[in-house]
Amino acid sequence: MDTIPTSGGDLRVTFIGHATLMFAYGNKVIHIDPWSKLADCSSLPKADVILVTHEHPDHLDTVAIKALQKEGTQVILNSASSSKVPGSVLMTNGEVRTIQGLKIEAIPAYNIIHLRAPGQPYHSKGVGNGYVITFGDKRFYVAGDTENTPEMKSLPDIYCAFLPMNLPYTMTPEMVADAAKAMKPKMLYPYHMGETDPAALVTLLKDSGIDVRIRKMQ
Repeated sequence: MDTIPTSGGDLRVTFIGHATLMFAYGNKVIHIDPWSKLADCSSLPKADVILVTHEHPDHLDTVAIKALQKEGTQVILNSASSSKVPGSVLMTNGEVRTIQGLKIEAIPAYNIIHLRAPGQPYHSKGVGNGYVITFGDKRFYVAGDTENTPEMKSLPDIYCAFLPMNLPYTMTPEMVADAAKAMKPKMLYPYHMGETDPAALVTLLKDSGIDVRIRKMQ
């Protein structure tokens, strides 16, 4: 767990693995892409908010969601996931909502270069979300499964970014470095890494002034 100070109090980030994160802020617990393969979700703190980036099974796990829900839990997800979670809140690319006092922005998440087959990207434009969540005076960006898109590279005032580096589905270290140099977060966590060596990213961003933090997020 890492603790990151904000003007509204500390944000505590728990790195569960792969694309699964848990944020604790004040009396709120936010789970992102919970996956029961990685943890016994019934033993984790119950969620006030659950964010699901897209419908692939390592991101949308209805068993994990059910285990983390309590009275009043709000589940935020993309359109392709919404029918699978009764009572959920749909957010589309570009939408901004305030959920339980937290400003949440849905950012497009998609492939440009990496394709499953000709004309078939692993993640199509307009389907998946990344999320920018504002905690106090700081904006945190959890990108979901995406490449270094123009929308990502133009995001303003990102304090901390979680960027995927899992080939062939998301980004190479060079793509992550390109996005980071454009976005200029103070802090960067590569996540959803698969077998990609994070040392390459550290080298690429060595003189950038960005605090690159490597955690076990295969």
